[in-house]
Amino acid sequence: MMIRLLEPCTDPNGVGCTIFEDAATLHLTTTRWYPSSLRIFDGSLMVIGGIHETTSFYNNDSVSSFEFFPPKDNGVARPSAFLERSLPVNLFPRGFSLPDGRVFMIANNQTIIYDIEAKTETILPDIPNGVRVTNPFDGTATLLPLSPPLYTPEILVCGGSNSSDTTPPDQHSSQDPASDQCSRIVVTPEGIQRGWIVERMPEGRVMPEMILLPDGRVLIINGAATGYASIGSVRDPIGNSNADHAVLRPVLYDPNAPLGQRFSNDGLPSSEIARVYHSTVTLTPNGNIFVAGSNPNQNPGVVNNTKFHTEFRAEYLNPPYMSVARPELHNVPATLPFNHTFTVDVTMPPGLEARNVQVALVDLGFSTHAFHSSQRLIFMHALLSPNHDSITITTPPNNRVYPPGPAWIFITVDGITSTGTHVLIGNGQAPPVQDQGIPLKL
Repeated sequence: MMIRLLEPCTDPNGVGCTIFEDAATLHLTTTRWYPSSLRIFDGSLMVIGGIHETTSFYNNDSVSSFEFFPPKDNGVARPSAFLERSLPVNLFPRGFSLPDGRVFMIANNQTIIYDIEAKTETILPDIPNGVRVTNPFDGTATLLPLSPPLYTPEILVCGGSNSSDTTPPDQHSSQDPASDQCSRIVVTPEGIQRGWIVERMPEGRVMPEMILLPDGRVLIINGAATGYASIGSVRDPIGNSNADHAVLRPVLYDPNAPLGQRFSNDGLPSSEIARVYHSTVTLTPNGNIFVAGSNPNQNPGVVNNTKFHTEFRAEYLNPPYMSVARPELHNVPATLPFNHTFTVDVTMPPGLEARNVQVALVDLGFSTHAFHSSQRLIFMHALLSPNHDSITITTPPNNRVYPPGPAWIFITVDGITSTGTHVLIGNGQAPPVQDQGIPLKL
């Protein structure tokens, strides 16, 4: 499994950008189809799980280990009892860097905290009601926005399937209902003791995705109301699709609203394009949502004249602020250290009273198979000047709250979000880096 390195570059046309590859020296320790990866506290990449070769449905030849790039442990992968226990529904495990440097992981209906430095797994409560959320029973999950001063982590998991993972693939149906369950847990000793809090989406979804918006809300989009991920393996596929009844209307989740009032799709449009297996979505630096893909078909993969054909159309979902005057940040430094206070100019559109000002540091992450890996949003302490022409911002306290690397800064004023400003957080050195900034006050 060769690794390609893209040297940092900013030219939109690729001038001066370099891709480096050397199969003899840049590679993983073993072949891994369908793993997950995330950036951790020292800037390294952690690679989680997978299967030794492609599969039609279940993980039947598991790579039950973790590894890192640049390599740790002299390049030897770390075995994981968690990945063994969670078979066979544990492809594309969901992993999140917690603000203390540990990693929260989800596979099947099981969860753990993995301590990278101590090399230990701590078992946490299972996702309630037997809901399974990793491939091929894909739900989705996210680390909710972190806020100063405590940066208390909470995990939200939505969708997936209540089906049994011992049922042969050809006994599952494309009409099996997806779960409408969302489960949320506070990742503190008290929160873990309390366990998962269950909520319900307006509809069930398999293969949805969640996008963190700069105002702290979560967009849940894409997926199907019945069936499973993967291709042509259930008893009654729709063409080649293991899923049916595409969910065409997104829904917003407000983490700060009272329990029972957090979901709303008021004012959100429905798409006419099914986004099921192999679909994708991301927040863009412009502040809108880019949606593309969907191809539940066998290789070579271009299939037409079927209900869920190969989809080449892309869409943008534009929040209302895209059509009005928006605040702008100016003269933002290209590189920002941790625990650093700086002041930048801001242009405020007429009519905004600036009663509510949020400054978000966002890692847009990267999307595959119903999971947006390394997506992260940190609200930074910010103080607007009395005449509203400048703002003083303090970066996250250390590299565990925000793993060092690229980010985008958005300012949202009275619900109106700016475009993003690209920055590099940390000292810019190649990983692994030493701890930077100051520890969190516990």
